Amino acid sequence: MKLKPSPFAPAAFPTLPAVKGVLAATASRGFYARRGVERDDVFLFVLPDGTSTAGVFTRSHTASADVDWCRMALKAGKGKARALVVNAGNSNAFTGKAGVLKNDATLKAMVETLGVPREECFLAATGVIGEPLPDPNYVGQMLPDLSGRLAPPDWEACTRAFMTTDTFPKASGGSCEIDGVEVSVAGILKGSGMIMPNMATMLCYVFTDAALTPEVLDTLLRGSVDRSLNSVTVDGDTSTSDSCMLFATGGSGAPLIESADDPRLEAFRALIDETFRDLAHQLVKDGEGASKFVEIRIEGAVSEASAKTIGMHIANSPLIKTAMAAGDANWGRIVMAVGKSLEPISKDEMRIWFGDHLVAEGGMRSPGYDEARASAHFAGDHISVRVDVAAGDAAWTVWTCDLTHAYVDINGAYRT
Repeated sequence: MKLKPSPFAPAAFPTLPAVKGVLAATASRGFYARRGVERDDVFLFVLPDGTSTAGVFTRSHTASADVDWCRMALKAGKGKARALVVNAGNSNAFTGKAGVLKNDATLKAMVETLGVPREECFLAATGVIGEPLPDPNYVGQMLPDLSGRLAPPDWEACTRAFMTTDTFPKASGGSCEIDGVEVSVAGILKGSGMIMPNMATMLCYVFTDAALTPEVLDTLLRGSVDRSLNSVTVDGDTSTSDSCMLFATGGSGAPLIESADDPRLEAFRALIDETFRDLAHQLVKDGEGASKFVEIRIEGAVSEASAKTIGMHIANSPLIKTAMAAGDANWGRIVMAVGKSLEPISKDEMRIWFGDHLVAEGGMRSPGYDEARASAHFAGDHISVRVDVAAGDAAWTVWTCDLTHAYVDINGAYRT
């Protein structure tokens, strides 16, 4: 089906810096040909010897064969990476032995074509669940062609190659200094529906030419993902294929950083955090059928985990999301969602704001409540909800979108 572009789609693809040591190529394997669509749907990244990596993946108990392989490879290869192959159009999830055979064939092709260790090769796939490929080497046979066209990444082409129901390519990055040496960061992400990440997001890959050990990368990745990709939701569903990886080539010539507490990492950590936060916001802004970007801030909770739980109950409520789509400032539904979270709150001291307008306090509607003012805020395309549950000192922010009929249209026709 033809997808209507998100109202938040940027006017142009962002300018990303060159990341020294990274090569890439894209191609079409024809995953979308039966739908009459000609497009690239596979990409290959090749990284220099010694590249460090870290990854976080879905916690789903029905994770794809590709996720299973990546978890094993991270351990077997001790956090080193040489190559990454990703396809769109078929998730290779719940495909039994066929899924493992597909991976084996792809890995064999990567090893033979690129001359790299098997345990330093990573895979991912996104698309329809439960459909085995017609040939185990369906993706692997693309490797000779892809390897022959390797070049510094065309970031937009790579990002478009793993889109599914995305309506715009998502990327972010920038440069900073480590110990006086400039280092670059470039990240690409795909995702639009089946979004409530649980240790990662749909598919996200961030590259840097800083020199960092796998242990440092892992600490940076998990810290950034927690407050970005793991704090967004579109529809409350966690994918079988969620994968997020961070690669460091060391190509910048910056000194090797071996501790996440190294003060020389301050600017780099801020850049990584901003890159992941920007990607997370783009993910929500391209939520299937989304017309509004929503920030939900929970304050006064007993713990950050409690604040996040409350925020997610609000963000995932169909009643709240449809009200937002219609511009209905129904603050009572916020009260409902906070209560159903079963987290500690002080009901009679809780306060709720829409934007900067206090709508509820003291266990009831605020005396200064103004329906027109609240409705005006909900009529906009950026909605802010803040709740102080008055039970402690912890806070958390989550981001979501509204739920429109377009979401039903997209998912009703997903396989056709």
